Amino acid sequence: MGYLDIAVPALRAKFGRAPFIIQHRLAPHRLFALPRLVELARSLPDSKVEWNSGNVPVSLDPGETPRNGLSPEETIRRIQECSSWLVLKNAERDPEYAELLDRCLGEVERAAPDLTAGMHGFESFIFVSSPNAVTPYHMDPEENFLLQIRGRKTLHAFERSVLSDQEAERFFSGAHRNLVYRDEYAARSRAFKLAPGLALHLPVIVPHWVQKHTAKRFAPGRSKRRISDSPASHVNWLCGRKIFAACALPEALRQRLQWQYRKPDKGGLILKRTEPHRQLPAIDSCSIPIPLSQQRTTLV
Repeated sequence: MGYLDIAVPALRAKFGRAPFIIQHRLAPHRLFALPRLVELARSLPDSKVEWNSGNVPVSLDPGETPRNGLSPEETIRRIQECSSWLVLKNAERDPEYAELLDRCLGEVERAAPDLTAGMHGFESFIFVSSPNAVTPYHMDPEENFLLQIRGRKTLHAFERSVLSDQEAERFFSGAHRNLVYRDEYAARSRAFKLAPGLALHLPVIVPHWVQKHTAKRFAPGRSKRRISDSPASHVNWLCGRKIFAACALPEALRQRLQWQYRKPDKGGLILKRTEPHRQLPAIDSCSIPIPLSQQRTTLV
């Protein structure tokens, strides 16, 4: 039995196009216990660990991100009370996490090999956050699955139509992931409630923000009268793969990015923010053929 419960019809209908929920069996896995995450944080380079206060607004200028005054290890140990947010980037640098990532994304590939043909570069990020922490409005550069390991939260995912060509172009040019949120975007969003054992597929550049929750404790009996809120740390595992072509972008923007990613001295198309990998098939992650002018491809 695998780690993911994948409904193939939903995967084929929505992968790379719209968010959807699946179930997983990773909530009790030992690799996501806090002591093991402390060990992982110690082993990663400084550039692969990001942490800050979790008391932030939905729309946050990255230059104004508040620090929490703690080390990464102390942040993880005290996560239930320190009102913080932390991410361990590229956890697959550790062989144990790499093996788990390969197994999980392998399940996705086997379920729909044609849909994943244009993707490369396995990656995983582990998020550890305090009750009520906020992850600001932002977007990600990969097709991914966000697996809820511990705690409960609500993820607000927005239609791609709220994203301007200029925002997308800045993002793929290396700008920070955070975006400017506007209240009128709310009408074009959908809220997904995540609990341990649930995972959400997020297509590339779907803007979203996240609100973590406290755990509710109830008195015994049928009335379920609430006694109090109790803190519960949150652990999430984001696993995904980079895409070859930005299939979600308007054609005019894709043409501009084609020039931006072209390397004059060697020719071919290069995709920023990726590691060297392998020659890729001439199709992107949404099964959209890539123009002949882009099919001689080199990743550097």
